[in-house]
Amino acid sequence: MFSGMQDRRVMVTGSAKGIGKGIAEAFASRGARVFLADLSAEHVEATGNAFRAKGYNVAWGVADVKDKASVEQVASKAVEQLGGLDVLCANAGIFPAAPLETMTEEQWDTVLDVNLKGMFLTVQACIPALKESTSGRIVVTSSITGPVTGYPGWCHYGASKAGQMGFIRTAAIELARYGITINAVQPGNIATEGLQEQGEAYMASMASSIPLRRLGLPADIAAAAVFLASPDAGYITGQGIIVDGGQILPETLEALDA
Repeated sequence: MFSGMQDRRVMVTGSAKGIGKGIAEAFASRGARVFLADLSAEHVEATGNAFRAKGYNVAWGVADVKDKASVEQVASKAVEQLGGLDVLCANAGIFPAAPLETMTEEQWDTVLDVNLKGMFLTVQACIPALKESTSGRIVVTSSITGPVTGYPGWCHYGASKAGQMGFIRTAAIELARYGITINAVQPGNIATEGLQEQGEAYMASMASSIPLRRLGLPADIAAAAVFLASPDAGYITGQGIIVDGGQILPETLEALDA
Protein backbone atom coordinates (compact mmCIF):
# COMPACT_ATOMS: atom_id res chain seq x y z
CA MET A 1 0.00 0.00 0.00
CA PHE A 2 1.32 3.44 -0.90
CA SER A 3 1.89 5.67 2.11
CA GLY A 4 0.16 8.90 2.98
CA MET A 5 -3.41 8.36 1.77
CA GLN A 6 -5.12 8.47 5.17
CA ASP A 7 -7.35 11.57 5.35
CA ARG A 8 -6.01 12.98 2.08
CA ARG A 9 -8.68 15.12 0.41
CA VAL A 10 -9.31 13.95 -3.13
CA MET A 11 -11.64 15.02 -5.95
CA VAL A 12 -12.20 12.69 -8.91
CA THR A 13 -14.11 13.84 -11.99
CA GLY A 14 -16.04 11.35 -14.11
CA SER A 15 -16.19 9.11 -11.08
CA ALA A 16 -19.65 7.56 -11.27
CA LYS A 17 -18.52 4.71 -13.51
CA GLY A 18 -15.53 3.02 -15.13
CA ILE A 19 -11.97 4.15 -14.52
CA GLY A 20 -13.04 7.16 -12.46
CA LYS A 21 -15.07 5.01 -10.13
CA GLY A 22 -12.11 2.66 -9.74
CA ILE A 23 -9.80 5.58 -8.95
CA ALA A 24 -12.21 7.01 -6.40
CA GLU A 25 -12.60 3.66 -4.66
CA ALA A 26 -8.85 3.10 -4.57
CA PHE A 27 -8.35 6.36 -2.66
CA ALA A 28 -11.38 5.88 -0.41
CA SER A 29 -10.41 2.32 0.52
CA ARG A 30 -7.01 3.63 1.64
CA GLY A 31 -8.59 6.12 4.03
CA ALA A 32 -8.80 9.22 1.86
CA ARG A 33 -11.78 11.56 1.94
CA VAL A 34 -13.11 11.57 -1.61
CA PHE A 35 -15.42 13.90 -3.53
CA LEU A 36 -17.08 12.30 -6.55
CA ALA A 37 -17.90 14.65 -9.44
CA ASP A 38 -19.85 13.49 -12.48
CA LEU A 39 -22.20 14.76 -15.16
CA SER A 40 -24.94 12.30 -14.17
CA ALA A 41 -26.67 13.16 -10.90
CA GLU A 42 -28.35 9.76 -10.82
CA HIS A 43 -25.19 7.73 -11.35
CA VAL A 44 -22.94 9.73 -9.03
CA GLU A 45 -25.50 9.51 -6.23
CA ALA A 46 -25.78 5.74 -6.71
CA THR A 47 -22.00 5.35 -6.63
CA GLY A 48 -21.70 7.62 -3.61
CA ASN A 49 -24.32 5.69 -1.66
CA ALA A 50 -22.68 2.38 -2.60
CA PHE A 51 -19.33 3.68 -1.34
CA ARG A 52 -20.85 4.91 1.92
CA ALA A 53 -22.36 1.47 2.42
CA LYS A 54 -18.78 0.14 2.34
CA GLY A 55 -17.80 2.61 5.04
CA TYR A 56 -15.95 5.03 2.76
CA ASN A 57 -15.82 8.75 3.55
CA VAL A 58 -17.28 10.30 0.39
CA ALA A 59 -19.35 13.21 -0.81
CA TRP A 60 -20.49 14.04 -4.33
CA GLY A 61 -21.79 16.63 -6.76
CA VAL A 62 -22.74 17.20 -10.38
CA ALA A 63 -20.32 18.82 -12.83
CA ASP A 64 -20.25 19.50 -16.56
CA VAL A 65 -16.49 19.76 -17.05
CA LYS A 66 -16.79 21.68 -20.31
CA ASP A 67 -18.64 24.50 -18.52
CA LYS A 68 -16.44 26.87 -16.49
CA ALA A 69 -19.15 27.93 -14.03
CA SER A 70 -20.16 24.33 -13.36
CA VAL A 71 -16.55 23.27 -12.73
CA GLU A 72 -15.87 26.18 -10.42
CA GLN A 73 -19.04 25.45 -8.48
CA VAL A 74 -18.24 21.77 -7.96
CA ALA A 75 -14.63 22.56 -7.03
CA SER A 76 -15.88 24.96 -4.36
CA LYS A 77 -18.31 22.33 -3.10
CA ALA A 78 -15.54 19.74 -2.92
CA VAL A 79 -13.32 22.09 -0.92
CA GLU A 80 -16.20 22.89 1.41
CA GLN A 81 -17.16 19.25 1.92
CA LEU A 82 -13.60 17.98 2.34
CA GLY A 83 -12.17 20.94 4.21
CA GLY A 84 -9.61 21.57 1.48
CA LEU A 85 -8.06 19.68 -1.42
CA ASP A 86 -4.83 17.70 -1.71
CA VAL A 87 -5.40 15.65 -4.84
CA LEU A 88 -7.26 16.27 -8.09
CA CYS A 89 -7.84 13.35 -10.45
CA ALA A 90 -8.99 14.92 -13.73
CA ASN A 91 -10.52 11.81 -15.23
CA ALA A 92 -13.72 12.87 -17.02
CA GLY A 93 -13.69 11.99 -20.70
CA ILE A 94 -15.62 10.53 -23.61
CA PHE A 95 -14.60 8.42 -26.62
CA PRO A 96 -17.33 8.24 -29.28
CA ALA A 97 -16.11 6.90 -32.60
CA ALA A 98 -16.41 8.85 -35.86
CA PRO A 99 -14.56 8.28 -39.17
CA LEU A 100 -12.36 11.21 -40.18
CA GLU A 101 -13.99 11.63 -43.60
CA THR A 102 -17.47 12.07 -42.15
CA MET A 103 -16.65 13.57 -38.74
CA THR A 104 -18.64 16.73 -38.11
CA GLU A 105 -17.44 19.92 -36.47
CA GLU A 106 -19.85 19.24 -33.64
CA GLN A 107 -18.40 15.77 -33.02
CA TRP A 108 -14.87 17.18 -33.01
CA ASP A 109 -15.79 20.07 -30.71
CA THR A 110 -17.67 17.87 -28.23
CA VAL A 111 -14.74 15.51 -27.69
CA LEU A 112 -12.16 18.30 -27.44
CA ASP A 113 -14.43 20.31 -25.13
CA VAL A 114 -14.94 17.44 -22.69
CA ASN A 115 -11.52 15.79 -22.79
CA LEU A 116 -9.12 18.70 -23.24
CA LYS A 117 -10.96 21.89 -22.32
CA GLY A 118 -12.67 20.05 -19.46
CA MET A 119 -9.31 18.97 -18.04
CA PHE A 120 -7.97 22.53 -18.32
CA LEU A 121 -11.00 24.06 -16.59
CA THR A 122 -10.92 21.47 -13.82
CA VAL A 123 -7.22 21.92 -13.11
CA GLN A 124 -7.54 25.70 -13.19
CA ALA A 125 -10.49 25.70 -10.80
CA CYS A 126 -8.64 23.53 -8.28
CA ILE A 127 -5.30 25.35 -8.25
CA PRO A 128 -6.19 27.79 -5.43
CA ALA A 129 -7.13 24.93 -3.08
CA LEU A 130 -4.16 22.78 -4.12
CA LYS A 131 -1.81 25.69 -3.36
CA GLU A 132 -3.02 25.52 0.23
CA SER A 133 -2.06 21.84 0.49
CA THR A 134 1.32 20.80 1.83
CA SER A 135 1.68 18.42 -1.13
CA GLY A 136 -0.75 19.13 -3.96
CA ARG A 137 -1.12 16.46 -6.62
CA ILE A 138 -2.88 16.41 -9.99
CA VAL A 139 -3.36 13.16 -11.89
CA VAL A 140 -4.81 13.31 -15.41
CA THR A 141 -6.33 10.29 -17.10
CA SER A 142 -4.89 10.42 -20.62
CA SER A 143 -4.50 7.41 -22.95
CA ILE A 144 -2.08 5.53 -25.15
CA THR A 145 -4.33 6.51 -28.08
CA GLY A 146 -3.06 9.82 -29.41
CA PRO A 147 0.20 10.25 -27.48
CA VAL A 148 1.58 6.83 -28.55
CA THR A 149 -0.82 4.94 -30.83
CA GLY A 150 -3.71 5.56 -33.20
CA TYR A 151 -7.00 3.80 -33.86
CA PRO A 152 -9.52 4.34 -36.70
CA GLY A 153 -12.46 6.48 -35.67
CA TRP A 154 -10.66 8.27 -32.89
CA CYS A 155 -8.88 11.20 -34.55
CA HIS A 156 -10.70 13.63 -32.25
CA TYR A 157 -10.11 11.47 -29.17
CA GLY A 158 -6.44 10.95 -30.02
CA ALA A 159 -5.94 14.67 -30.53
CA SER A 160 -7.52 15.43 -27.16
CA LYS A 161 -5.37 12.90 -25.33
CA ALA A 162 -2.16 14.04 -27.01
CA GLY A 163 -3.15 17.56 -26.09
CA GLN A 164 -3.43 16.56 -22.45
CA MET A 165 0.16 15.34 -22.45
CA GLY A 166 1.35 18.61 -23.94
CA PHE A 167 -0.63 20.51 -21.32
CA ILE A 168 0.85 18.73 -18.31
CA ARG A 169 4.45 19.29 -19.40
CA THR A 170 4.10 23.06 -19.26
CA ALA A 171 1.67 23.01 -16.33
CA ALA A 172 4.25 21.03 -14.37
CA ILE A 173 6.74 23.88 -14.72
CA GLU A 174 4.23 26.54 -13.72
CA LEU A 175 2.88 24.61 -10.73
CA ALA A 176 6.23 23.45 -9.37
CA ARG A 177 6.71 26.78 -7.55
CA TYR A 178 3.75 25.81 -5.35
CA GLY A 179 4.97 22.29 -4.69
CA ILE A 180 2.18 20.89 -6.88
CA THR A 181 2.96 17.98 -9.19
CA ILE A 182 0.94 17.03 -12.27
CA ASN A 183 1.25 13.71 -14.07
CA ALA A 184 -0.83 11.44 -16.27
CA VAL A 185 -1.87 7.82 -16.32
CA GLN A 186 -2.13 6.51 -19.89
CA PRO A 187 -4.42 3.48 -19.99
CA GLY A 188 -4.58 0.93 -22.74
CA ASN A 189 -7.82 -1.00 -23.21
CA ILE A 190 -9.63 -1.21 -19.88
CA ALA A 191 -12.72 -3.32 -19.21
CA THR A 192 -15.26 -0.60 -18.43
CA GLU A 193 -18.87 0.04 -19.37
CA GLY A 194 -17.69 2.27 -22.21
CA LEU A 195 -15.45 -0.40 -23.72
CA GLN A 196 -18.18 -3.00 -23.41
CA GLU A 197 -20.35 -0.80 -25.63
CA GLN A 198 -17.86 -1.49 -28.43
CA GLY A 199 -19.05 -5.11 -28.45
CA GLU A 200 -17.76 -8.53 -27.43
CA ALA A 201 -15.86 -9.06 -30.69
CA TYR A 202 -13.95 -5.82 -30.19
CA MET A 203 -13.12 -6.68 -26.58
CA ALA A 204 -11.91 -10.15 -27.53
CA SER A 205 -9.71 -8.83 -30.34
CA MET A 206 -8.20 -6.22 -28.03
CA ALA A 207 -7.43 -8.78 -25.33
CA SER A 208 -5.77 -11.09 -27.84
CA SER A 209 -3.37 -8.33 -28.93
CA ILE A 210 -2.11 -7.60 -25.41
CA PRO A 211 0.98 -9.52 -24.25
CA LEU A 212 -0.57 -10.14 -20.82
CA ARG A 213 -3.59 -11.58 -22.69
CA ARG A 214 -6.25 -9.67 -20.79
CA LEU A 215 -7.91 -6.31 -20.77
CA GLY A 216 -6.93 -4.02 -17.95
CA LEU A 217 -9.19 -3.34 -14.98
CA PRO A 218 -10.07 0.05 -13.47
CA ALA A 219 -8.09 -1.06 -10.41
CA ASP A 220 -4.95 -1.29 -12.57
CA ILE A 221 -5.27 2.37 -13.52
CA ALA A 222 -6.28 3.35 -10.01
CA ALA A 223 -3.10 1.85 -8.55
CA ALA A 224 -1.00 4.09 -10.81
CA ALA A 225 -3.09 7.14 -9.90
CA VAL A 226 -2.68 6.45 -6.18
CA PHE A 227 1.08 6.11 -6.65
CA LEU A 228 1.34 9.43 -8.49
CA ALA A 229 -0.67 11.10 -5.72
CA SER A 230 1.44 9.61 -2.94
CA PRO A 231 4.51 11.02 -1.17
CA ASP A 232 6.47 8.24 -2.89
CA ALA A 233 6.01 10.11 -6.19
CA GLY A 234 6.82 13.54 -4.82
CA TYR A 235 9.76 14.04 -7.20
CA ILE A 236 7.85 13.03 -10.34
CA THR A 237 6.10 15.72 -12.38
CA GLY A 238 5.18 16.35 -16.01
CA GLN A 239 5.29 12.63 -16.79
CA GLY A 240 2.99 9.90 -18.07
CA ILE A 241 2.80 6.29 -16.91
CA ILE A 242 1.55 3.82 -19.52
CA VAL A 243 -0.61 1.08 -18.00
CA ASP A 244 -1.54 -1.22 -20.86
CA GLY A 245 -0.38 -4.79 -20.20
CA GLY A 246 2.31 -4.31 -22.84
CA GLN A 247 -0.22 -3.43 -25.56
CA ILE A 248 2.03 -0.95 -27.37
CA LEU A 249 5.08 -3.23 -27.47
CA PRO A 250 4.62 -5.87 -30.24
CA GLU A 251 5.56 -4.81 -33.77
CA THR A 252 3.00 -7.29 -35.13
CA LEU A 253 0.44 -9.71 -33.73
CA GLU A 254 2.75 -12.51 -34.86
CA ALA A 255 5.32 -11.24 -32.35
CA LEU A 256 3.06 -12.40 -29.52
CA ASP A 257 3.41 -16.02 -30.60
CA ALA A 258 7.07 -15.94 -31.62
